[in-house]
Amino acid sequence: MTAKAPVIAFVIPCYNEQAGIQHTLTYLLADIAKLEKSKIISPKSYVVLVDDGSTDQTWRLIERITQARPKRVRALKLSRNVGHQNALLAGLLSQIGKADATISLDADLQDDMSVAAKMVEHFNDGAEIVFAVRRNRPSDTWFKRSSADFFYRLINWLGAEVIPHHADFRLMSDRALRALARYGEAHVFLRGLAVQLGFKTATVTYDRLPRLHGETKYTLAKMVALSINGITSLSVRPIRLIALMGIMLFVVFTGMSMWVFGTWLAGHTVQGWTSVMLLFLFIASFQTFAIAVIGEYVGKIYFETKSRPRYIVDHEIDANLDSGSSRDRGDAAQLSKGYSRTPP
Repeated sequence: MTAKAPVIAFVIPCYNEQAGIQHTLTYLLADIAKLEKSKIISPKSYVVLVDDGSTDQTWRLIERITQARPKRVRALKLSRNVGHQNALLAGLLSQIGKADATISLDADLQDDMSVAAKMVEHFNDGAEIVFAVRRNRPSDTWFKRSSADFFYRLINWLGAEVIPHHADFRLMSDRALRALARYGEAHVFLRGLAVQLGFKTATVTYDRLPRLHGETKYTLAKMVALSINGITSLSVRPIRLIALMGIMLFVVFTGMSMWVFGTWLAGHTVQGWTSVMLLFLFIASFQTFAIAVIGEYVGKIYFETKSRPRYIVDHEIDANLDSGSSRDRGDAAQLSKGYSRTPP
């Protein structure tokens, strides 16, 4: 139980958000002020903006925002674009020891902040992780809703435990973040790792809000890549299914071989060239697919053995640090396979 209103860090990854970052902060800070007025969160709560190697003016705008609100807004600048999951991870782990809990959300304001009070309530009741689950997605296209539903069904069927229709809108306690920092894989799938931590969890539901500005950064190709990363990061069942399919094909091969041999002994001409060719093409396609799946796992092993940092923090803006500039965060950075450097 938390005796007093907890300090909450709201972590937002940003990539090329110059068109809407100020608008996002205006609405978010207003919501935070309401939570403080209701004494749900501490007045020391703040926002952390993580610039994921943006190529537009996002970082300059973030610098201006932090200068205008140094006590309320903090920022991280990554040295290059490392993807949404790693950028979010950098923001989360950078807050270890600074806040009682973090709430991660997207910069597009589609995550409904009205459920933040319930998330904090569950945290006060002892939950280390609170998942926000989408109840309705009216702003998404039929294809996106259908493909998302298929993905969650598929990934759970393959043995990877995730919360259906939960993205990255969640609350994590400081204790949960310290446990998360011990997971050192290069390919991060946070919505799966958060479940694997094993702490007490809770769930809140919300309706996905319409996008107020900009366009989604998750193209179809990126969603497919995220899905493949999630499946291969959390489960080896695809390889086992390949082995099972190989056994089934061997049984078919044995049966057909016996049929062909029996037909030859009976003195009949063996027919069925078309069916044989179709079977051959099917087996060839399956072998190519199997090699691709196995190659995906081998590729992950290749990158894991290199032990490269998942991200490099180029600059940190925090009013609580000396001179408000970067510092070497050896504790969280080393645990998370990240790296921080002091700018020249």
